[in-house]
Amino acid sequence: MATFSPEEAMMSSTLVETVSINYEDFNDSFLTCGTCLCVYDNIEHSPKLLPCSHTVCRSCLDRIVESQIHDTGYFRCPICREHIGIPRSGVATFPPSFLVNQLLDLMSRQRRDVIPKCSTHNNQELLFCETCDSVFCTLCAGGEHNGRGASEHTVIPFSIAIKRMSEILLYKAHLCIKNLNHAYDTVSSEMQNLESSVEKTVEGINRSFQDLIALVDKRRHECLQWVRKIREEKRKNLREQLEIIQAEKEKVQSECDGLQYQVEVRNITKKIGDLNEKLDATSNLSEPRENSFLKYEYRHNSALKDMTKSLNDFGRIKTSTTFPALCSGKIGDAVTHLKSSVTLLTVDYHGNPRTSGADPVGAEVRSDKGEIIESKIRDKENGTYEIQYVPTKPGKVKMFISIFNRPVKGSPFVIDVSEHNNPVMKFGSLGNGEEHLRQPVRVVTNNDNNIVYALDTGNCRIKCLDNTGQFKSHIGPLGLESSGGTGLALTPEKNLAVINWRTKYVTVMNPDGDLLSKFTHQDFLEPIDIAVNSRGEIIVADNGANRVFMFDANGKLLTTFGGKGSKEGQFKLICAIVIGKCDEILVADHRVQIFSRDGKFSRVIPDQGKGQFCGLNVDSGGLILATKTEKTQSYVQVLNSSGRLMFNIDSHHDKLKRPSGLATTNDHHVYVADLGNHCIKKYRYK
Repeated sequence: MATFSPEEAMMSSTLVETVSINYEDFNDSFLTCGTCLCVYDNIEHSPKLLPCSHTVCRSCLDRIVESQIHDTGYFRCPICREHIGIPRSGVATFPPSFLVNQLLDLMSRQRRDVIPKCSTHNNQELLFCETCDSVFCTLCAGGEHNGRGASEHTVIPFSIAIKRMSEILLYKAHLCIKNLNHAYDTVSSEMQNLESSVEKTVEGINRSFQDLIALVDKRRHECLQWVRKIREEKRKNLREQLEIIQAEKEKVQSECDGLQYQVEVRNITKKIGDLNEKLDATSNLSEPRENSFLKYEYRHNSALKDMTKSLNDFGRIKTSTTFPALCSGKIGDAVTHLKSSVTLLTVDYHGNPRTSGADPVGAEVRSDKGEIIESKIRDKENGTYEIQYVPTKPGKVKMFISIFNRPVKGSPFVIDVSEHNNPVMKFGSLGNGEEHLRQPVRVVTNNDNNIVYALDTGNCRIKCLDNTGQFKSHIGPLGLESSGGTGLALTPEKNLAVINWRTKYVTVMNPDGDLLSKFTHQDFLEPIDIAVNSRGEIIVADNGANRVFMFDANGKLLTTFGGKGSKEGQFKLICAIVIGKCDEILVADHRVQIFSRDGKFSRVIPDQGKGQFCGLNVDSGGLILATKTEKTQSYVQVLNSSGRLMFNIDSHHDKLKRPSGLATTNDHHVYVADLGNHCIKKYRYK
């Protein structure tokens, strides 16, 4: 048990607990009428003590009594709801709340500036109308803000309004400081990233110039090695010459030894003759067989100038003024299975469009289930970027786009993906004018000059259009007599080959409509379609004979294949024929069969869905496109090279009706001859 000394006991007895009272909280709790929220005063809002011990201002009591519909002599306390009897002399006779008055006097002495007063009426507290956003005195305003507490005007004491606005001000200031702190941290982080980028850039510069220095040093070493090699070759030749000279010298020396003792004149004469011959030979040895000339040149060509220019152009510092928060995205149409895109437009801090690329753009595309969809960013190098993706399902996708790891304006973008593929171009309607068609059954394209040829069977002509759908000219009626043209194909020379099922003739003409050749065959019964392979061989599908006829370019029959039936290699109601990759022959009836160039059966693509095939085409990438017509709808099937169905072109908002011919372009568009609607439609299919 703890004990205390007398001194400690005395000190402990003098300790008092102090409480810090907030003036505003105290004022709200004890000096404000709980009904009208006005601060008590000695005039209109004088505090009155009710029998239930609650305090209410006189103004509120007058209003409560006046609002009673029936004069019962009682009213309810607005705080505890107890029935209170009304004195005969009115509410003015309720005793004042002496405690509140004493507190008011105390607080007025302590804080005389808390309650703003009217400069004209010194005892009148200023009020604030929230509806009008104005400060006023009741006596000065003359009832202008009547109905305070009601829906017309919301009136509160100005002191309370100041407190509220102060709280709002502090809250807003807190938010501003929070935002500024975040901005400071972000900018500081960017400064750190800048230093990191500088370090990486400097490292890259040093590395690239070290590589350059290594190349120069390698070339220097090669030149030095070249000099050493030349020196060795020259030294070898000179050394060999020295050895020969030394050998001859020794030989002469040996032959001359003992001549002083020689007495035979004949021998001496012979030696003199030999030495004369040696003198002629030694004179040749005095000339070096190799020279010492060696000179280094580096201005003999434009290499130094080229290297100087290359060094001036070597390396660059790429920077950017792009401001991500102002950059925007332009959303394009999104259709399932088709390449869709969003174009990113970049600007600087002042909103000026950027004209160069190379910004570190990041993009992520997610389905409504959060699955990532593969995307690709293409820098157009003019300040714009194209984010490409291929949605596989209809619905909504979100695309997150950032630059410098900061989101651009509007990111993430919510994109609606449609399953309906509608035409991007439409030409023609029923009639016989330039802008009209009648029963178009086939269409082909010349991708070299972007000309579209539509077989306008009902009008006995071929209509020529450009790739935007503008009319160019007409060809015919050569080969198209009696509205019998049912097949159209392009030859390797870009001439037109037509089959007429009524006349049973194949007609080949140039793009101006001039006849080049014409032939038929006695076994033709109902030739329905025509195709031409890369060798210029003409293939005719005959629905009546259930056979395919192959001719050379001059009309000589090469072979036939097929027969009536449903087995492989047989046909039943042929509707279309087309040339595929490697000159394969594709024939459509209730299925698509594929044959080699010489007509041998290869494989079959089973019918994938109900309805009848009408048109067939193979694009440059090997994709197979086929039109089908069912009882209630028509569409274009897009199959891969193996024949697996990828998706359908349904033309939902501009429905196809008995689509027949198909023709594809190099930019993955397909033209469809819409027989039932007497028009040509163009679709994107990739």
